[in-house]
Amino acid sequence: MVYFVRSAASCVLIDAGWPGDGPMIANAVRTVFGSDTRPEAILLTHDHPDHEGDALQLAQRWGCPVYLSSTELPIARRDFAAMKATAMPLDRWLVLPLMQSMGRRRREAIFARASLGSVAVGLTPGAPVPHLPDWQCIATPGHTNGHVSFFRPSDRVLISGDALVTAKIDTIINLLLRREGRSGPPWYTTWNREAARASMVALARLRPTVVAGGHGTPLTGTDTPQRVEAFLGMIDTAQS
Repeated sequence: MVYFVRSAASCVLIDAGWPGDGPMIANAVRTVFGSDTRPEAILLTHDHPDHEGDALQLAQRWGCPVYLSSTELPIARRDFAAMKATAMPLDRWLVLPLMQSMGRRRREAIFARASLGSVAVGLTPGAPVPHLPDWQCIATPGHTNGHVSFFRPSDRVLISGDALVTAKIDTIINLLLRREGRSGPPWYTTWNREAARASMVALARLRPTVVAGGHGTPLTGTDTPQRVEAFLGMIDTAQS
C-alpha cells in the first residue's frame, strides 16, 4: 500500500510499493493532483522491499529526498553487516544465504545499483515530520528495528506501515488467501516479536479513528479504536 498525504501546499508519498510500481505511482500523482505536481518527499515506514519499492527511481524523477528512520539508514545504503545484524527469519533462511553465495564483488555491484544512499535522509521519531507539520513520527520498532508510523493528532489518522495492518498476514496461508482482518506484522518477516507487540499496544493507546496499514483496506469508522483494542485483546487471550 502507498499513501499520498497533503499538508498545506505540500504533497508527500508514504511508502513506495513493490519494485516496478514506480510508473503506476507516478501516474497516480498526475491523475489525482495534476501533471505539474511533484511530491516534496517520500517517507518510508521501514525499508523492506514491499515498502521501499521504486523509491530511488521516484526520488530521482521528482528531485526529492527519501526519509526513513535514522536507525535504518545503513540498510537503505545496503550495509551488508547491518543487514545481518538486524535480520528477520526469512532473511536468515533465504535472503542472506543467497547474498552470501553470490560473492562479495557481485553482491556489492547489486547493492551499488539499489542503494538509497544518494537520496536517503534520516528521520528522528518525535522530531517534526518534513513537509507534514501537522503529523508526528512515532517509533514502532519490532517488524524492523527502525520501523516508524505517522500520526495526525487533530483527527487521529494513523499510517501504521506493517506495525499494525488490516489484513490477515500473520501466517503464510492467510497471506496467500488475502483474508481481511487485523494482524500484527508476520512473525516470519519480523525482527523482534516482543517489540512488535509493544508497538501495537502503543498505537492502540493513540485511539486512532483511521488505521491505514501497509496491507489491507484502511480501517475507518467511529468504532475503530474499539476494534483495535479488541484485536489486541484477542492476541492476549491466544498467548495466555
